[in-house]
Amino acid sequence: MEGIAKSFGAVVALREGNLALRAGSVHALMGENGAGKSTMVKIMAGLYTPDAGIIEMDGAEVAFRNTAEAKSAGIAIVYQEPTLLPDLSVMENIFMGRFPRTRAGNVDRVGMRRESQTLFARLGVHIDPDRIAEGLSIADQQIIEIAKAISMDARVLVMDEPTAALSPAEVQRLFTIARALRDEGCAILFISHRFEEVWDLCDTVTVMRDGAYVSTSALADTSEEQIVRQMVGRDVESLYPRGERNAGDVVLEVRGLTALGVFHDIDFDVRAGEIVGLAGLVGAGRSEVARAVFGVDGYDSGEVRISGASLRKHDVTAAMNAGIGLVPEDRRHQGLILDFGLSRNVALAVRRTLAKLGILTAPRENALASTWLSRLQVKARALDTPAGTLSGGNQQKVVLAKWLATNPRLLIVDEPTRGIDVGTKAEVHRILAELTHSGMAVLMISSDLPEVLGMADRVLVMREGRLTDEFGHEHATAENIMYAATHGRGAPV
Repeated sequence: MEGIAKSFGAVVALREGNLALRAGSVHALMGENGAGKSTMVKIMAGLYTPDAGIIEMDGAEVAFRNTAEAKSAGIAIVYQEPTLLPDLSVMENIFMGRFPRTRAGNVDRVGMRRESQTLFARLGVHIDPDRIAEGLSIADQQIIEIAKAISMDARVLVMDEPTAALSPAEVQRLFTIARALRDEGCAILFISHRFEEVWDLCDTVTVMRDGAYVSTSALADTSEEQIVRQMVGRDVESLYPRGERNAGDVVLEVRGLTALGVFHDIDFDVRAGEIVGLAGLVGAGRSEVARAVFGVDGYDSGEVRISGASLRKHDVTAAMNAGIGLVPEDRRHQGLILDFGLSRNVALAVRRTLAKLGILTAPRENALASTWLSRLQVKARALDTPAGTLSGGNQQKVVLAKWLATNPRLLIVDEPTRGIDVGTKAEVHRILAELTHSGMAVLMISSDLPEVLGMADRVLVMREGRLTDEFGHEHATAENIMYAATHGRGAPV
């Protein structure tokens, strides 16, 4: 792809996109949200027609008018959110639109099942072809999408943020499959914000910024610092601006919190002016503890206290009135109403206090939203822009604005930078640091170890529903935290 340009009305999505993929190679595509990566992929997939530029395969120029033409040319896309039909079986999803037929003209279910089993054996996984797709894990759904791609003899496989919702074990299984396809001669394009995954899987990286090509390098010849500089157009002075913090009075006290079969005997405090990190492997129970503290989920025994006052359990309104805010892990489904404008989303948690004589007017919503969206540097055309049209990083900042508008004493942030680019990640970290400097207490749940190590004053580690260890900032290392997350107590300090 060379000199690719694409505009939507007055909005220029791509000014000059360049990308060269080779057989038997895994090529990373990196850039901030809004850099043009998704537009490049959609043009490659035949969803969009470029305004300018050329696309070549095997040296011959091609022009895809639709997705069917791109697929027939051997291009397959595996998206972050799989697109399987939930009511159909696994094998029906793989062969949708091209079911094999018997001599009598009926659907050859025996042949479909046999071919599906062959595909899964080739990928080294075990999935029942007759199983209904609904209820499958994201990891298994992505593997089914890959099986569909190789069943169509895909020569170019695009993996767009495929690991965002996967556990470490599922990521490694996906990477094993990707390496096997690479060794068979497939050209793989891997889009990710996670540097450690790019260095683990890829051999080449292309960087984009502001809708234009910046550079292509062999990963062996570049560094994370150079890539960050190219992505954001400047040196990110510090991704983790902790600064000096002085912890104050205890804001949150959790004592003996237990939900049978989920978490057990959880005890910890969070003080004003500090960030407490909650670390552990996926499934350790971290998010469930946060949801119980905020009242979304109930619990069987224990107590939650805010500034010494006991908090009624399973009561979100009581938690909000006590000064707790929760930025959830799934911002699109739990943090925002995607069809609502930005001002309405920001005002959601304070509508009653914002209303005058029971009437809430648009100017009052807009005034509140404008203040916070400006402070958090949210990039949007207007206050009535639907939240669903924003980039992931800007959506995250809108969720933050919604809870900061409540002036909370305790802010719980669950995976605050998941799926957002490095520049926006630095901004979110800056915001959290400013909040603690102003005296707010922050409980941060994150699977990103560098984030936990860089931002937290204390790190609590969970394993299988129990707190296993606690480390001060000076003793919190990746080795200690991972040992505690996998073995329990006793990690060497």
